[in-house]
Amino acid sequence: MDRFDDLTTFALVAELRSIRKAAKVLGRAPSAVSRRVKDLEERLQVQLLTRTTRNISLTGAGERFYNDSRRILDDLEESETRVSADALTVSGELRLTMPLSFGLAHLAPAVSDFMLQHPDVKVDADFSDNAINLIENRIDLAIRIGTLKDSSLKARRLAPIHMVVAAAPSFWEEHGLPRSPAKLEGLPALCYSNIASPHIWAWSNAKGTRGKITLETRYRASNGDALVEAAIRGLGVVRLPTFIVNQAIEEGSLQPALLNINWGKSELFAIYPNTTHLPHRCRVFIDFLVDRFSGYPEWDKCLRKHISILAKAPSVE
Repeated sequence: MDRFDDLTTFALVAELRSIRKAAKVLGRAPSAVSRRVKDLEERLQVQLLTRTTRNISLTGAGERFYNDSRRILDDLEESETRVSADALTVSGELRLTMPLSFGLAHLAPAVSDFMLQHPDVKVDADFSDNAINLIENRIDLAIRIGTLKDSSLKARRLAPIHMVVAAAPSFWEEHGLPRSPAKLEGLPALCYSNIASPHIWAWSNAKGTRGKITLETRYRASNGDALVEAAIRGLGVVRLPTFIVNQAIEEGSLQPALLNINWGKSELFAIYPNTTHLPHRCRVFIDFLVDRFSGYPEWDKCLRKHISILAKAPSVE
């Protein structure tokens, strides 16, 4: 009887709410994992899980036992780390997932610089805008833009992400540079499709006024870089994060508009499993990113004069 293995198996099943997924992570047959949990319940003489054909949930006793199990496993791992000489070295494999456009533009160079500083680190990076289950896929760290919705994960803020409205100078010459959000109504828009109602743009200003405008969608795409290319060619107006459009604005191929308007703000986060133990290489990498992106991020150059104004505007949907 291996109580440590019992706790590890049960905790993973509880976190993933799935015998099959836990078995995949552990490299075992689902029947073996199911048997392990059942033996544990028989030994404790209490039901820990409620099983149906569709899902698994914790009983009241199971919830309490999971919390105790997680604490014991975390304490044991932390204790082993403290006495291990390797704990103070930055080495091993760092498994990352990051958004495609931001990852290629800003994180790929950061990862390379980090590896140059720490030659004993190996990196396995997934560039994708799709949400990935960190535990199921054994991901150490996810870099994500937005808000933290999963309470079972921890997050550290890295930098702000501001939205900006822009179009080609030729587009503004044809349609006129807007002096208010309402002047954008009905214009052809190049819309990011991975959000709800991409043609409806919410806004706010430093006076506390909020509003929404509706544009005519000319081009929908799931990638911001594709929309920037279309905008440079004068096909329409875009509302995108500054990290995607800042270079084009700096080069003059795109011209921003209404920079004193808050078109939306989110955060760049480093997200990792909720555990008291995080591999030392992960902590060092997060600190590296915090230092790299602290202050005014490079991609916010086009907003630098307006950051203080935007900070006074209320949030938008």
